[in-house]
Amino acid sequence: MNINWFPGHMTKSLRMMENEVKNVDIIIYLLDARAPMSSFNPKFKSITKDKSVLYILNKYDLADDQKTDKFIEELKKDGFVAIKLNAAVSGSLKTIEPILKRISSSKIEKFGAKGITIFPKAMVIGVPNVGKSTLINNLVGKAKTLTGDKPGVTRGKQTITLESGIQLIDTPGTLWPSFENDKIAMNLAIIGSIKDTVVDINELAFYLVKYLKENYPNNIFERYGIENNDDVYELMHQIASKRGFLLRGGDFDLDRTCQMLINEFRKGLIGKITLD
Repeated sequence: MNINWFPGHMTKSLRMMENEVKNVDIIIYLLDARAPMSSFNPKFKSITKDKSVLYILNKYDLADDQKTDKFIEELKKDGFVAIKLNAAVSGSLKTIEPILKRISSSKIEKFGAKGITIFPKAMVIGVPNVGKSTLINNLVGKAKTLTGDKPGVTRGKQTITLESGIQLIDTPGTLWPSFENDKIAMNLAIIGSIKDTVVDINELAFYLVKYLKENYPNNIFERYGIENNDDVYELMHQIASKRGFLLRGGDFDLDRTCQMLINEFRKGLIGKITLD
């Protein structure tokens, strides 16, 4: 499936981030733990260059724990600060604020020696629907940014000051004009970083079922009470039959089955799964 979704506002967003990054101390880079490698935007390299970066693997509660921990370990080996988080759970501030202060400690101490109190300023970046606004709302303690379960909710820069004085800049979720390979595009579409209206949901679902069969077979067999089969179409038929998604004449409702599969994956109902 050839996916190309790069609305005009994303070009403006990249330019805004490139202009604004000189005014910040830290980049908070959110990655979706279900597809951490696919969540890396190559267009962000010019933004993160020469800046301290805190990588947050968000939605880790929906991802494969072993793969999440391994990914964080690899980031730390490369000298980065990395943590896993569920931004929707209260208490994020207790985890993140001390890290931001520690990363900025040398600058804070430098100015403090001159009798000047400064507070870290961080820019939050990531692909669409990765949870940036949810994270900021949690840190603030009340909804000051727009959130949603679809990509493209935040459209412009928003600056929020926490009670501690730390400033956060929320930025729109941004993709890149073209994908390196179909796997990245499919993974981003499955986790909801690309609008469903510009993708073929049925093709996504077949890709997902094939991936689950090869990597998490027990999850899909136990969830839907089906038997193993080398034919993905037959597996779809079994799932539809178990759910009662049948049409007149005995055929199964393909569209309904595929949409259900994507929805249940996104809700974590098929289990803790990582696509990368």
